[in-house]
Amino acid sequence: MRIALLTEGGYPYAAGEAWLWCDRLVRGLPQHEFELYALSRSAGQEERGRVPLPPHVTRVRTAPLWAPADDGRTYSRRERRRFTDSLAELVRGICADAAEPFATGLYGLAELAREQGGMYAALRSEKAVRAVEAGCRAPGVGRAVAAARVPDLLEFVDALERMLRPLSLDWYEEPGLGAADVCHAAAGGVAALPGLLAKRFFGVPLLVTEYGVQLRAHYLEHGADDRPAVRALLAAFHVRLAGEIYARADLLTPGNAHARRWQERCGAPRERLRTVYPGMEADRFAAVGEDPDCGDPDTLVWVGRIEPAKDLIGLLHAFAEVRRARPGTRLRIFATAVAPGYLADCRSLAAQLFPDEAADARTAGENPVSFEEVGGPEAPSAADAYGAGRIVLLSSVIEGFPITLAEAMFCGRATVSTDVGAVCEVIGGTGLVVPPRNPRALADACLALLGDPERAQRLGAAARARALELFTVEQNVAAFGDSYLRLLVRGSARPDGEVPFERPAEARVPGHWTTPTWAPVVPAPGAEAGV
Repeated sequence: MRIALLTEGGYPYAAGEAWLWCDRLVRGLPQHEFELYALSRSAGQEERGRVPLPPHVTRVRTAPLWAPADDGRTYSRRERRRFTDSLAELVRGICADAAEPFATGLYGLAELAREQGGMYAALRSEKAVRAVEAGCRAPGVGRAVAAARVPDLLEFVDALERMLRPLSLDWYEEPGLGAADVCHAAAGGVAALPGLLAKRFFGVPLLVTEYGVQLRAHYLEHGADDRPAVRALLAAFHVRLAGEIYARADLLTPGNAHARRWQERCGAPRERLRTVYPGMEADRFAAVGEDPDCGDPDTLVWVGRIEPAKDLIGLLHAFAEVRRARPGTRLRIFATAVAPGYLADCRSLAAQLFPDEAADARTAGENPVSFEEVGGPEAPSAADAYGAGRIVLLSSVIEGFPITLAEAMFCGRATVSTDVGAVCEVIGGTGLVVPPRNPRALADACLALLGDPERAQRLGAAARARALELFTVEQNVAAFGDSYLRLLVRGSARPDGEVPFERPAEARVPGHWTTPTWAPVVPAPGAEAGV
């Protein structure tokens, strides 16, 4: 089977999102032939290079979203009319929040780009700006959109050109996406656009996986944008694009019920949804998970990226309550990455709340809260960090799928978490859950487990069993392998009525691989006469 894997800002680059699970997926299905179609987000990402690829990855094609992509193509008067009409429909769908004109405009632009070449110059022309302005001034649009000024229009047109760049790529004709058996988009949004066009032009089945919903990520990233008109236009574009992808995809595989609810709210048909949890390497945590007695029973552990969304300020205030009830307790914070300004704030608060303590008059004082780094001398690996204590905390106010929580479960640790994102779905009753932004509740839950070590051990064992059942690489790869087969079993939607597997993969291999070795060689007509 030929799988076209579509990515944005990740695999096969060594730095980026979602590259690890894509690499595990590709390596876990060596019986299939993979082709990679990757959109890169920055020059730095490309400079860091790519990860080594297995031999059954037969083609890699890339395109940058960050660099200018002017192919020098200009349109004739007739083509400019087609472009203007399609762009006007697209903008009407964005400004009026209407699905039908958005889809009409999107596919109209795609067909024009397919026939006549790229749209870089056209999308950055005065006509494009005027089309967007007309859409913003139309009756019935929102107040923020109607108030768009010229700088807002120019900013949005610039962003629109980058987001629509996949329409102009040469990925679709043979032997590109049009020849694939399945297109698998590793994310929604712009990453799924090439798959959407391959389905439109050639009927190739489209599978879309979202471990973090792209629409939600856009809201979180641009929520503080001080340009209301630009923020409203970009949000409307992503809403309409998400709706079109969800409506057209043959199968959607959200990574958890939290992502699934987002997709359903944006119009995804329930019968096309199938939850596939992320896969993690359980062997990395086996040594800690199989040793229930390792770790200090009076130490609380937190692991993750130190940033405001993780609410370490609330965690420190909760730990202050824990220390009042149990003075011998320690808190070890292990960072996988940091936002430097926020880390400084957390260190300052920890120094104020917990003065250094010394055992006697001759010993140097030590703070009961430590900030360490995964990969440092005290915790060379994530498993060592989780193994430092018996209870692992998660204090986030915003969370998608909590990877660190699942890793703690592999390590057999009892957990205390805030009820955000997919937390309740992940732990499934094997840990304690408290409301976010409630240090008192977080402290009470920690004290409950610190005062009952046997309960903590039972919860940790149950958590490990649940993680081994649901969150391993093996279950993830098997689920996607089954999904690929399901898409082909449903039958082909290709315009020419092509039958899946009608042309075997061996037919593309140079040589006489499709001729059995026992078959007699029949000379071509006229060969005996030297014709």
